[in-house]
Amino acid sequence: MERIDGPGASESRLSTGQGLGVTFESLRAAQASRSLSADELETLAITAHLLAREDVASAGLEAAHEAFLEAGRLLDAVRMVVWLTLSHMDRGDVARASGWLARAGRLLEGADRDCAEWGYLQIPHGLQLLGAGNVDGAGTAFAGVVQCGERFGDADLVTLGRLGSGQVLIQQGYRDAGIALLDEVMLAVAMGDVSILVAGTVYCAVIETCHAAFDVRRAQEWTEALSAWCEEHPDALAFRGRCLTYRSAIMRLHGEWPDALEEVRRAEALLSREPVHPAVGASLYERAELERLRGDFPAAEDAYRQASQWGRHPEPGLSLLRFAQGRLDAAASSIRRALQEAAGTESRMRLLPAYVEIMLTCGDPAAAGLAAEELTEAAERLDVGLLRASAAQADGQVRLASGDVAGALPALRRAWSEWNDLNAPYEAARVRVLIARCCAASGDHDSAEIEEDVARSVFARLGATPDLESLRSGRGTWSPRDDSGLTPREFEVLRLIARGLSNREIALELVISEKTVARHVSNILAKAGVPSRTAAVAYAHERRLV
Repeated sequence: MERIDGPGASESRLSTGQGLGVTFESLRAAQASRSLSADELETLAITAHLLAREDVASAGLEAAHEAFLEAGRLLDAVRMVVWLTLSHMDRGDVARASGWLARAGRLLEGADRDCAEWGYLQIPHGLQLLGAGNVDGAGTAFAGVVQCGERFGDADLVTLGRLGSGQVLIQQGYRDAGIALLDEVMLAVAMGDVSILVAGTVYCAVIETCHAAFDVRRAQEWTEALSAWCEEHPDALAFRGRCLTYRSAIMRLHGEWPDALEEVRRAEALLSREPVHPAVGASLYERAELERLRGDFPAAEDAYRQASQWGRHPEPGLSLLRFAQGRLDAAASSIRRALQEAAGTESRMRLLPAYVEIMLTCGDPAAAGLAAEELTEAAERLDVGLLRASAAQADGQVRLASGDVAGALPALRRAWSEWNDLNAPYEAARVRVLIARCCAASGDHDSAEIEEDVARSVFARLGATPDLESLRSGRGTWSPRDDSGLTPREFEVLRLIARGLSNREIALELVISEKTVARHVSNILAKAGVPSRTAAVAYAHERRLV
């Protein structure tokens, strides 16, 4: 027999051989001909939730709650309210969640608090405190959950309490202790100590926490475990959509783009079933990232917009899309705004690498330098491979842009090593392009050619069309500055002049005004010390700028 019950339940059971779908259909058929008992309504609701039938699950929990009250089973009625509260919180329905939580509190006011249900009631309360930024208060609530679970020998309660406590420790800055506690939680799940419902919930929460903490290796390990768990419970569709999204993100990092795209589309399909789960926003964003990297910009833009509609902020992806499209002003404006609005280390760290790249190209090295310093400080504090790689790469980019080739090269070598250790071929190849620029700036054109050739082969294997086009058009090896003092934008205008474009055509290409183009052209002629556009083109060819 296998536990399928929700938090605190002890009677509901399901035969492994019978399957969730069979139980669900059997109870639905019985419901059409007679009134289900409170216990049957509870089982119907839990199986419906596991099958991602949230419409039936919510109605079933409410009906079970009323039935338990009528039967005088107050604690069972409270348990239904707790799960209703958690379900509404998961879907972002704050008002309903708050209302049900208040009802549960009132029901327990006159009851003996020395019960497991009181511990379960503290779970949504702790989550509310954590969401409101009251981390210490949440820690107290989850510690009480663990104590209550241990007192009543409730493995589900202990596991959920430790899950919350681990998340609190990470937010308090005790990352290692928090991760260790989450590892202990996952061990309990792997050993089958908890119900199916709690197991799936814990898998998703721990993986989300690992992603938030930039712990890619653990996220990958637990994602693989979740995938295996989903295979063992093929009917548990409630967790399968998120599982596929996490798998897709890991596959994208490892360069398995076609498989990643297939996985994330499956995730979208599952999460888009009515009623649509808000987690579909994460799937849409992941698909947008893949489409952008592969060069399907219209599909990427559509997916970013849809992700935003479901609550997933489209940055930094949308800014990088504008950057790839050559709309530098739009890219700079959106990434600046996103960084200004970002609250907390996690949000800022996800934006800073893109911010550095865009600011350098838009001619704001000071802003890029400050961002690189912030990224480096966070990498030193958190000491995880993903941030170490991003920080070293940003440091190398800033140094290269300032002409400090000697300082840029070792930083970029470190970045390549970190990305390589993470089995991230695309990011490693992009760093090799930067290393090629360093080599070219030092006069070592043979090494620059070798680095570019390796990067080109990786981009071709992955299908990274925009990066291949960048190398083909000559944007791969040019240094962002040379002794003429041209800014990255002026380099860009100079290349378009060399292609024979007029000021009007350049304005359309870069999505800027003709007046701005004219100013850039004037600056180029002055810095290069040449009298005309024709002479500027000759100057560019002499210095291998185009």
